[in-house]
Amino acid sequence: MAIAKAERLMNLALCLLGTRRPLSKRELRDSIEAYVEAFGPGNSATGSDDSFNRMFERDKDDLRELGLVIETVESLDGDVGYMARRDSNRLPPITLDAEEAAALGLAAKVWQQARLAAAASGALQKLRAAGLPEDVDPYGSHGALEPRIPVHEAAFEPLMLACRDRRPVAFDYRKATAAHPEQRHVEPWALECWRGHWYLAGWDRDRGAERVFRLSRITGKVRSRGGRYTAPVPDVVTVRETVASWAGEMADRSARIRLRAGAGYPLRAKAASVRELGDGWDELEIPYGHGLDAWLVEFGPDVVVLEPAELRADVVDRLRAVAKG
Repeated sequence: MAIAKAERLMNLALCLLGTRRPLSKRELRDSIEAYVEAFGPGNSATGSDDSFNRMFERDKDDLRELGLVIETVESLDGDVGYMARRDSNRLPPITLDAEEAAALGLAAKVWQQARLAAAASGALQKLRAAGLPEDVDPYGSHGALEPRIPVHEAAFEPLMLACRDRRPVAFDYRKATAAHPEQRHVEPWALECWRGHWYLAGWDRDRGAERVFRLSRITGKVRSRGGRYTAPVPDVVTVRETVASWAGEMADRSARIRLRAGAGYPLRAKAASVRELGDGWDELEIPYGHGLDAWLVEFGPDVVVLEPAELRADVVDRLRAVAKG
């Protein structure tokens, strides 16, 4: 259904951009296959004029929201026509230096999913048409590493759209310490990637406070909810700080753990000290902040928490929850 609407809007935009004179509703109805299939030709007795008029007005409003300038022209005999002049819908010249073009190229390459990659590629094509110099290669080699941000969670795309549209959502969420999920009602702010995992930051309506949710713990479908946001949306920097704090990036203490030799290299990279214990184990002192227990659980039997006791208890609780399924 979404693809059919997109195709209908595309055909309507092409008709309005391609005409040299205003086209009436009947002419547009007869020219666009989707309208003919749904309502019949404009002179058909079986066609529903009211239904077509409602769809046409919605389509016209959608195109205007997308930025298409549509003129409504009334002739001397009172007929109303529509057209989109090319000079009114042409982007101004865009000047980008090599660094800016490279940044856009990296942004376009960063996604692995075909749907997002197509959108990014289309954006670059529009920039080319708007004046991006041909000698500037946004895909040029500005580094030896090619960025990738993998997204495996089904919740990512609906949440990304909800963040963009400022639309409240509801979903079932299973905490690491819980055996069963519970429903959450959230006003989504932004998605952030930390340590290879995606997190949603937003306002939890049920708890009346900001919360961060790991996408891999969202079960079932993300459902849209009506109404406006009830809490102010913080700026991007604040949201990132919130995610960093909940994901364990902001540490105010230290923890001691035993780590199996040859394992847990991400933990070793953050360790303040490493001491060999023998028998295939090392002792590490690592930063301790919110979310460290969830991270340690990911290393399974390769990690044993020595202290503090509260961290050890949290890790044990999470492991028991995982064992219960």
